Amino acid sequence: MKPVRYIADHLRTVLKNGASAPHTLEVQRFFKDEIQSRGWYTDELRKLARRFSRVLAGDSGIEYLFKVCDELFQGNILEEKVLAVLMLEDKVESLTETHFKKLVAWLDRVSTWADHDALTSYLLGPLMVAEPKRTAHALRWMKFKDIWHRRAAAVSLIRGGRKKMFAREVKAVASCLLTDEDLMVQKGLGWLLREQVKYDLERALPLLRTIRKKAPRLVLRTACETLPLELRDEILGTQKKLATA
Repeated sequence: MKPVRYIADHLRTVLKNGASAPHTLEVQRFFKDEIQSRGWYTDELRKLARRFSRVLAGDSGIEYLFKVCDELFQGNILEEKVLAVLMLEDKVESLTETHFKKLVAWLDRVSTWADHDALTSYLLGPLMVAEPKRTAHALRWMKFKDIWHRRAAAVSLIRGGRKKMFAREVKAVASCLLTDEDLMVQKGLGWLLREQVKYDLERALPLLRTIRKKAPRLVLRTACETLPLELRDEILGTQKKLATA
């Protein structure tokens, strides 16, 4: 087997050589803050990930593949980090508790909401579904000082929420993050609640009724996006008053 760094550097070269300058500018304008991007579209990046993931795991095993991905998920190049996640996306069933703990440490390397959400949605969330006791991490993250861990507390629970799991954890995270002033965290919480509404309305609706007077408007509006109009008006407090004669 070639050294892990050799393979990671080869993938970095592939990403650089396949870069799209016009799309790079689009990505940078989209993120507003300065970001390093190679200008890859997600569909093409996913195709690349599947091809290399299949070869590396098939020839050298999951542990070798994970080490390559661990090497890639560093620095500030967006596509390198997303590629690392996508190469492991369909290997979740093969990942162990040791791998999970290493992926948790990747949160300290997050640069943008894009690599953050890829990590939490495609890897950490599914691994929590596979072993629910791992949601204890989310309950700790909601009290962290940095925004990426607090956003992860919400986003990592979405996969479980879509399976009608983690209702207790969703309620705890929602209660804790209601007063969070960071927009990234508010958007993450709103996303979580919206998904619970879509897949587990029976438990989502009482929660929304409980928090609707305290939750930031951004959180509520996001959470209510798929609600029927009458329920949405109730939660947002926008019912029209009946005209008096």
